[in-house]
Amino acid sequence: MDFRVFVEPQQGASYTDQLAVAQAAEGLGYSAFFRSDHYVAMSGDGMPGPTDSWVTLGAIARETSSIRLGTLVTSATFRHPGPLAVSVAQVDAMSDGRVELGMGTGWFEREHQAYGIPFPPPGERFARLTEQLEIITGLWTTPVGETFDYAGTHYALCDCPALPKPVQRPHPPIVIGGLGAKRTPALAATFADEFNVPFATLDAVQTQYQRVADAVDSVGRSTDSITYSAAFVLCAGRDDAELTRRAGAIGRDLEEMRSNSPVVGSPQQIVDRLGPFASAGVQRVYLQLLDLADLDHLELFAAQVMRQV
Repeated sequence: MDFRVFVEPQQGASYTDQLAVAQAAEGLGYSAFFRSDHYVAMSGDGMPGPTDSWVTLGAIARETSSIRLGTLVTSATFRHPGPLAVSVAQVDAMSDGRVELGMGTGWFEREHQAYGIPFPPPGERFARLTEQLEIITGLWTTPVGETFDYAGTHYALCDCPALPKPVQRPHPPIVIGGLGAKRTPALAATFADEFNVPFATLDAVQTQYQRVADAVDSVGRSTDSITYSAAFVLCAGRDDAELTRRAGAIGRDLEEMRSNSPVVGSPQQIVDRLGPFASAGVQRVYLQLLDLADLDHLELFAAQVMRQV
């Protein structure tokens, strides 16, 4: 099982905080550092304020050497697809080919209101996400020297030079996730290199993976052409006192977290609880680290869980 670190900087983290986590994760052997793409905190004051995902990842790319970098997930409401394709390709070059692009529809209306970003109804947001994926992959895969045109309902590109190209070919891996029963699996089957189920029960993970597998099969892709992942909040401790301290530091109830995340508990408890998820097909786990100052948390998990799983 592959483990990645996932942070939520909108809750309160500077660039320096994020860099420290990314460098620690790289040194400890985690495969990737991912961050959310939000502009307003869901709780608390969010000080010192939000940081832009792709600006941040570009800077971290220059301060790391091997860890992969990405978003879980970039909101299709925040950026136009042409400039987004340019930004991601540039960060891919800055990292020498270590970028992955997670994309979603956007869901948090409050941040759209706060920063003057249009927030259309769900159906339109999904349609925009689909067009964005068509455009971004189209731009990245257009042969050098040729131009790209696109005429959609929400976006239109004319005679685009489709530059720059990312380092990774045909393009950086694309991550799509969610619990939608029909459109989400179909979108994943068309575009995704990885499918992610966030913060869900074992039954929900199994059900959604089967939907995606069926959709992948229906378009003629091989069953092993997509990686299946899940995200869970992390709270590991050697004893109850350490667990209680870590839960309190992020304002969460320990028992509530135990009930909905397999990576809450002692190292051995976590190993045991991850077993059924591995059997259900989880190949990769994103560990949601909410206290970015607690780098010992990452060290404990790497030393006592990762080496066993």
